[in-house]
Amino acid sequence: MTAKASYDFAGKTILITGGAGDIGRATAQRFAADGSGVVILDLNEAKMAEVAHELEAYKIPVATFRCNVTDPDDVAQAFSGAVEQFGRIDYVFNNAGYQGVFAKTDQYPEEDFKKVIDINVVGVFHVLKAAAQHLRNSGGGAIVNMASHAGVAGPPNMLAYSASKFAVIGITQTAAKDLAPYHIRVNAVSPALIGPGMMWTRQTELQAGVGSQYFDADPKVVEQQMINSVPMRRLGSLEEVANGVAFLMSEEASYITGFNLDLTGGL
Repeated sequence: MTAKASYDFAGKTILITGGAGDIGRATAQRFAADGSGVVILDLNEAKMAEVAHELEAYKIPVATFRCNVTDPDDVAQAFSGAVEQFGRIDYVFNNAGYQGVFAKTDQYPEEDFKKVIDINVVGVFHVLKAAAQHLRNSGGGAIVNMASHAGVAGPPNMLAYSASKFAVIGITQTAAKDLAPYHIRVNAVSPALIGPGMMWTRQTELQAGVGSQYFDADPKVVEQQMINSVPMRRLGSLEEVANGVAFLMSEEASYITGFNLDLTGGL
């Protein structure tokens, strides 16, 4: 994967939660290509090491911290470690999340619903709060929260995920108003069908297994059904999501806050 430089992030630092996942990894590479230092937070230490190794080619400073976003102490320690190492954080991509199980509403397991909300809403809150406190003290910056098109138009069989992403969009809009006086912009990105990658494969397989009226029982057929629902008739790429994040962080978006960028191919 090769990222093409477009924005001047030289001398800046971005902190990315879920930085070892597909979208986090692509975003780390995009910002590194544009000259930014990168701080990666994730639970998967092996994958974080892989990402850090890939970023060596860009000759920028990189740090990794194991972090559970549902634990506010973990989040606070990771931010403190990042600031100690880099001096300051300029951008935060609040990206860590969990897709949850796929099930009809009357069959959705309560424990998984709670897990999705804990990671995707409470975890986003912990990171947002820590980011806001740091950026306020350092004179400002930009935050992008990972929402989803599932938080714009709820898909079938994804009750908890949809609820969590609607919440993230609301969190983004309120935080943008609260933090604007401190020169902190807060926006969100809402991808729809993005791939290839783990989430795309998992989504098609699990939708096929639900047995709903909306999708076939064969994951390969589900893939085509989903792609055919997109006006542009293709998946979005990981790099296209990273491009959206980079734009919202950049000075070109300096008058944009409280905005949810739908990355859907017209869905």
